[in-house]
Amino acid sequence: MTAEELAGTRKTPGSLEEAVAALEKDHKFLLAGGVFTTDLIEAWVKWKKERELDPMHMRPHPYEFHLYYDS
Repeated sequence: MTAEELAGTRKTPGSLEEAVAALEKDHKFLLAGGVFTTDLIEAWVKWKKERELDPMHMRPHPYEFHLYYDS
């Protein structure tokens, strides 16, 4: 594809953080049919942030160890 074609193409999130942000921004499709509720989605997003994303932000990435500590 050309750069112009790629610019107009929707892409999947590249990380868990991007996926959670996208879900938080647009989750109407999950509310259709009454299978999921807004409360459930909000609770799931909060849980993912508190239990997975926040702890990851507090720890160095393995590549950082490679960059700064492996010689």
